[in-house]
Amino acid sequence: MPEQPSRGARLVVGLMSGTSMDGIDAALVRISGPATQPRVRLLGFEMNPYSAPVRRTILRIAAGEAATAGEISQLNFLLGELFAEATLRVCRTARVPPARLAAIGSHGQTIYHQGSPTREAGRLVTSTLQVAEPAVIAERTGAPVVADFRPADMAAGGQGAPLVPLVDYLLLRDARRGTVALNIGGIANFTVIPANARPEEVFGFDTGPGNMVIDGLVRNFSHGRKTYDAGGRWAARGQAIEPLLAEVLRLPFFRRQPPKSAGREQFGQWFGREFFLKRRSAKAEDLLRTATELTARSIADAVDRFVLGSISIHRLIVSGGGAHNRLLVSRLSQLLPRLRVQLSDASGLPADAKEAIAFAVLADRTMHGLPGNLPSVTGARRAVVLGRISRP
Repeated sequence: MPEQPSRGARLVVGLMSGTSMDGIDAALVRISGPATQPRVRLLGFEMNPYSAPVRRTILRIAAGEAATAGEISQLNFLLGELFAEATLRVCRTARVPPARLAAIGSHGQTIYHQGSPTREAGRLVTSTLQVAEPAVIAERTGAPVVADFRPADMAAGGQGAPLVPLVDYLLLRDARRGTVALNIGGIANFTVIPANARPEEVFGFDTGPGNMVIDGLVRNFSHGRKTYDAGGRWAARGQAIEPLLAEVLRLPFFRRQPPKSAGREQFGQWFGREFFLKRRSAKAEDLLRTATELTARSIADAVDRFVLGSISIHRLIVSGGGAHNRLLVSRLSQLLPRLRVQLSDASGLPADAKEAIAFAVLADRTMHGLPGNLPSVTGARRAVVLGRISRP
């Protein structure tokens, strides 16, 4: 049963580990006002890196390499422990006893996502799998945990992603200015919020790779010593390989009409090997510049192709790890000169914490029995309450 609607302040932790698979973001937020019109204040944020063995296991399983049911089950419970520890750590940092938490919203770690149907045993099936056992998190923290956000949307015919657009709408809509809220994680996705929009006017989708290809190349070229291109400085020394860019941008995904979602299944290790690492004569900095340009151009092309012709947009608000890549943000400003490009920090949502904050807000909605998806974004037949609740 949903909790009674509340206007009083409540403390919620949001937990997120995205397609970069580099660790667990934990955001402790104070949510006030009704769940339908939340006001959010960030009280604490912690980024908890995965150890090298844990990350290797996640990457191996997510890449589709052979894994037993036992390995996946053990990983599910191991990550439950790690997500619980991330919650306790951010509570300690903010000096908030876990007993005061109204809820925890755990996205978990995606190890498989197939948003478009494939044929299985004669039936069309979509599916998704996030691990980090919520019952473990609830037991260790003493707080109710909302997890498994994506399946309810997929059961209603949606792609299960992206889910952050509803939170973008709640926190970033503006009466006079049209907004594109862009998150550059492993995958890049954005939310389009027309000026003074109603929920059904909001739409969004995954545009393609964000940091995923760049990070994979950095790990390869540095032999694992580096995991990302700090500030885009390595790529800035190179030149984009235009024939390679043209070849990749001809892939059907980039032209496909939304709603659409993507993950490692589309742009993971195989993609890096097939399109980038086979070019053994190319310089590392040129391949990195090309991957960075791919992210920038695919985002800009999606804005031009699916947004600007029909909607008046004034600003592009950038969040996620890619917001720290100065080369990437600069290229977006150059490719989209009509838009004011700014980081989400200017809107009170720190770029690194925004997705974790979003899952705190979605958990709050679930606890109040409110839908957490936008059918105009995911393609679902209707708005549905997301997630399952594990109580301590």
